[in-house]
Amino acid sequence: MPFRFAAADKQSTLEWAVGAPLMILCIIVGAIALRWIVVRAIDRAVRAMENRSRPERTGRTGRMLRQAAGLDNQRRKQRAATMGSVLRSVATIIIFGVAALTVMARLGVPLAPLLASAGVGGVALGFGAQSLVKDFLSGIFMIMEDQYGVGDVVDTGGTIGTVEEVTLRVTRIRDFEGVVWYIRNGEILRIGNKSQGYATTFVDIPIGVDQSVEKALQVLRRVAAEVDDESPWKERLLEEPMVAGVQEMSSGSVTLRIIATCVPNEQYGVAREIRERAKMALDEAGVRGPHLPPYGPSIGT
Repeated sequence: MPFRFAAADKQSTLEWAVGAPLMILCIIVGAIALRWIVVRAIDRAVRAMENRSRPERTGRTGRMLRQAAGLDNQRRKQRAATMGSVLRSVATIIIFGVAALTVMARLGVPLAPLLASAGVGGVALGFGAQSLVKDFLSGIFMIMEDQYGVGDVVDTGGTIGTVEEVTLRVTRIRDFEGVVWYIRNGEILRIGNKSQGYATTFVDIPIGVDQSVEKALQVLRRVAAEVDDESPWKERLLEEPMVAGVQEMSSGSVTLRIIATCVPNEQYGVAREIRERAKMALDEAGVRGPHLPPYGPSIGT
């Protein structure tokens, strides 16, 4: 009888020694194969995002809008590569984590206390690092939706400046005074991107109330056509500036408005150029500006 029990124990030990390592090897090989398949699928999706066709528009406006809206190939490839890297990391952690737990179960390691401890630790970590998780999730959605990128001029509600770096946790912005701001992605509730699509600038030109409005409008239309026809301004304008007409009237002046649609971040230079040319052209045409009241105390005071 003892010999029979010893033989049975020896047989069960042999079966475990042969079966357990083989099962563990199959689990590891299966995890590696599954990760390879998932990574290949992610890489294929990334390539599809990089090569995704965009609706084509012809002419100067279409070309500039595609570039200004961030639809150029380089920006799209960077965004797709970032998302691919995040998805590959997440897939690797999940697959090998499940494989490790399965191997431990085959080795007879009790998983219930381990999972219970991990659950309690996860809850505690979730409460302690919920802002960090919020930042990461917000960063992922910002990158996926292409809300802004490096080089864009954005308004976060409290800071206006140029984006210098975008990570999954923080966004670094340098304002127009040179101050660098580090803003957590989870704290950005709304954001205005001034570098997507196009920019519109309004140029107001005041003239004297006794001057000819029609003559001034003709001069401004000529100025708008000249700016639109000369480099480098024609490359920055999406269309010829429009002379809208009289914007405002007061007792001593009439304000004429010019509306210019241009490439983002170029509206300031375009407005200065139009304003300078309008001043010189109006002076040559004899159209005077509004009369200013005399400076200093009046007589008799």
